Amino acid sequence: MVSLRQRLSAPLCAAAVLGAAPGLTADLYVPFPSEESLKELQLITIACARDNTAESCAKSRELADPLMDHPRLPASCKDLIWSIVQDAKPADTNSYQRREALSDPAQRLLLVCRSMELAKPQAPQPQAPNNTKKAGFGFGGS
Repeated sequence: MVSLRQRLSAPLCAAAVLGAAPGLTADLYVPFPSEESLKELQLITIACARDNTAESCAKSRELADPLMDHPRLPASCKDLIWSIVQDAKPADTNSYQRREALSDPAQRLLLVCRSMELAKPQAPQPQAPNNTKKAGFGFGGS
């Protein structure tokens, strides 16, 4: 039979071993990609879809590729980025299907890839005390 002391010490031993492992230390904070950088990717990808030029498509892939390895982006965002990386290539004919395959993920990029971090809450403003006393529950006239 396993004693209570043995059951409690096992997680502590595991935590000590995991904490001592060099690869499992706390990672540095990586900021979420800025909305401006995502907007730039969105616009250049739409330009690639519309213009079908080697320059705009190469720039789109260049901006999208590093985001695939970003540790804070959700999988749904990386799915959109992956489709941009795969489809942002000039084609012989700029068909409707090709344009939609690029412009659809680009248009959804800012919605899906936005940060879910909450903004810092502002301190509540002090309110002036209400010194007027009313009888009862305060219903009706004054």
